[in-house]
Amino acid sequence: MFSSKYFFILAILLPEIIAIPFSKDERVFLEVDHDIEQWQSAGWKLTHRVFNERVRLAFAIKHQNIAKLEEIFWSVSDPKSEEYGRHLNIKEINNLVKPTDESMNVVKSWLQEGGVDSKHCNETMNSDYIICEISSVIAEILLNGARLYRFHHKTTSKSVIRSITHYSVPREVAKHLDFVGGLLRFPALNTLKSSKRSGADFVHVGVYPAVLRSRYNVSNTVGMYPNNSQAVAQFLEQHYNPNDLKEFFAIFGRGFKHHSDVTKVVGPNSGRSGIEASLDVQYIMSLGANIPTWFWSTAGRHESQEPFLEWIIAIGNMSEVPNVFSVSYGDNEDSLSVDYMNRINVEFMKAGVRGITILFASGDNGAGCHKNKFRPNFPCSSPYVTAVGGTAFNNPFGIDGEYGYEISGGGFSNVFKRPSYQESAVNYYLQNSGKLPNASLYSKTGRGYPDISAVCNHFWIVNNLVPVPGVMGTSASTPTVAGIISLVNDMRLQNNKSPMGFINPFLYSNMKSLYDPTSGYNEGCGEPDRGFYAFVGWDPVTGCGTPNYPALVEAALKLGGNSPHGHDHRLLTI
Repeated sequence: MFSSKYFFILAILLPEIIAIPFSKDERVFLEVDHDIEQWQSAGWKLTHRVFNERVRLAFAIKHQNIAKLEEIFWSVSDPKSEEYGRHLNIKEINNLVKPTDESMNVVKSWLQEGGVDSKHCNETMNSDYIICEISSVIAEILLNGARLYRFHHKTTSKSVIRSITHYSVPREVAKHLDFVGGLLRFPALNTLKSSKRSGADFVHVGVYPAVLRSRYNVSNTVGMYPNNSQAVAQFLEQHYNPNDLKEFFAIFGRGFKHHSDVTKVVGPNSGRSGIEASLDVQYIMSLGANIPTWFWSTAGRHESQEPFLEWIIAIGNMSEVPNVFSVSYGDNEDSLSVDYMNRINVEFMKAGVRGITILFASGDNGAGCHKNKFRPNFPCSSPYVTAVGGTAFNNPFGIDGEYGYEISGGGFSNVFKRPSYQESAVNYYLQNSGKLPNASLYSKTGRGYPDISAVCNHFWIVNNLVPVPGVMGTSASTPTVAGIISLVNDMRLQNNKSPMGFINPFLYSNMKSLYDPTSGYNEGCGEPDRGFYAFVGWDPVTGCGTPNYPALVEAALKLGGNSPHGHDHRLLTI
């Protein structure tokens, strides 16, 4: 037998001395634009080399017919289209974009010849991802160039295994593979932000369901359609406590009908409740009151698991999922590869074509700042999701108006071009606002975000049976907006119409159905430390504005869309 010393030496040398048939081909590096050293600025500390530990990798096989998928996505989402609301079911979508037999055979053969046991692999419903648990030694042989190390986060107990170098695959395989998950990206450890303001801003009596329902004219409206649904997505062991939820509604749930229990829990939910999870579930169930709610938890316990990737894969692998998702998650756009983001955008399109609305918090760092430039976030910079920014009340004792709050994430993508649905609104802002930052700080041609906003500070929650005041962040505004969109869906469903699905084209064509905060700014770079200013219409602080529920319902009910009771299958021509 080998001694441990010789085993370690062999493990280091194996990638160089063992060859597999595919390795004779010229190799191609994937995700080469990924910032390989982004872990340093994110608080991760490299500890030691990994030897023969198990890693979990997701091999993203290339889809087909993406152009057709996008064509359908826009047609079912555009209020001006005759196809609006004619969503497809998961089987129809899978038949459209499922990888070719050639792609699946090439990737599977490569894995098998590389020593990966198929018994330790699982395929998604349409075989677009193969997820395998393999030894780190085999992973480094298979993905030449990768060097796996263990990392610990300096302020949390989190530990992950990641590569400190880029990886390559044979050219023949690269034709059929978008990326390999579990190698480069680190979990985004989002935390709720505390206020830096002082004075009168601190004497606000606080925000709770009755305040929000009054401000956004929800009044005592609650969901009535039995098959409607909504969800919050949580990552990295953020859990909620059912007793907290009951206590929250005992204190703040008077005046409107509501559920006091989550309808369905997907994934783990044990241990001490987290402020993020408590906030999200308590407020989506307060605004989207009486609507069945899912708590969707992706643990991220496995060393190489990418929780966000696992979650979006799971959505595309389940035939029945909620109509609306509230997601308080984001990462720096410049820390992710374009290949990865484009593939995630395909997952967003698949969700939108199914009629699913996905709302992301726009982040709590304003326009961001990195290397003297603004720093956009992803996924909120994706053109295929709805980004939610944050506002605050003009009067700390009243609810008569809002301004753009300094933490509200907003700006322009450096990767994705501006989509047509916001072209007119964003151009108006750029040409008329008069308070634009220096042009070198951002991309004027990029996708602008957020798309919508809501109050984001001084929220009351109940956490571990203790009422907690002063919680803030776009993590608060996102479930607020999500619950209101769920109520709009409810009214459409009651009128035999489809759910809204991707709502951005609707929002930008119905901006008069929103309140329009026109003052305030978000944080940025330089002196003064400011990013963008709120303005009439759309702006990169408050988006198109904040919800006015009755006006949104009135506009939504004028739209077409097939009845969900009898799915209108369309003939797909490719």
